[in-house]
Amino acid sequence: MALETFSDIWARACERKGGPAIVKSLLPDTLSAAEICEYSDAQLLSVMSKRVFQSGFVWRVVDNKWSAYEQAFFDFVPMKVLMLSPDQIQQRASDPALIRHQKKTQAIVDNAYMIQQISAEHGSFAEFIANWPTDNITGLWQVLKKRGARLGGNTGPYFLRAIGKDTFLLSQDVQSYLTAHKVVDAGFTSQTALRQTQAAFNQWQQESGMSLAQISRTISLGVGDNRV
Repeated sequence: MALETFSDIWARACERKGGPAIVKSLLPDTLSAAEICEYSDAQLLSVMSKRVFQSGFVWRVVDNKWSAYEQAFFDFVPMKVLMLSPDQIQQRASDPALIRHQKKTQAIVDNAYMIQQISAEHGSFAEFIANWPTDNITGLWQVLKKRGARLGGNTGPYFLRAIGKDTFLLSQDVQSYLTAHKVVDAGFTSQTALRQTQAAFNQWQQESGMSLAQISRTISLGVGDNRV
């Protein structure tokens, strides 16, 4: 099946949502590389850790507890987080003021180590993310998954979206679209499917001039339950 043009995807979203103005109002913004570079490693570890805890959990509960996490983990300064002893990590994993989850709590420490290592290699973790080419954004997903902790699936992409890095998301609606239109012919966790998806989004971006995030949202608005 030939790849559907983005103009057809856009037209369908506009028809379902009530016109171009409404669709445009629902599209996400992204930040420039220079803006992303302004993040500190601590800010990025905080956002990353929040996304890890929100995965499979009620986001509101995580939001309400996050100020306690900032205090418990020294405002997420990686070097300070890495000074925690195993006993101190265990205490935080069982603290009723936080969320009792050993593996996700340990992920904060593991990801602090990843951020510190990548910062040493690239000047800062923010620069590493900012300079990663969006025409291979799935490659960045893979780096986060392999070098970090609990950043597989959509957790890594949701982290990138949260900090303004341009990325598409493989939401249920986007996956359903890609499958129905035979853009992919493998499971979405496979390298083959990621390459096929990246290639399709790159073509739509060249056609439309829109960001990957905006294209992803437009697809979601035009199909299924519009989960964005």
